[in-house]
Amino acid sequence: MDFSYETLVAFSKSWGLFYMMGFFLCVCAYAFWPRNRNRFDRAKHSILERDDTPWQK
Repeated sequence: MDFSYETLVAFSKSWGLFYMMGFFLCVCAYAFWPRNRNRFDRAKHSILERDDTPWQK
């Protein structure tokens, strides 16, 4: 079977779209999964827990 450039481009565009949609859905599911809430809340507040003063010698 001989593939032309146009055939390969059409194949990669269509399956690339499905791949990116699936990846996006997996990332959203991970981000909004209830078990991960504590991890993300801790990351959100971790920068505020540090001492925010200039470094002194």
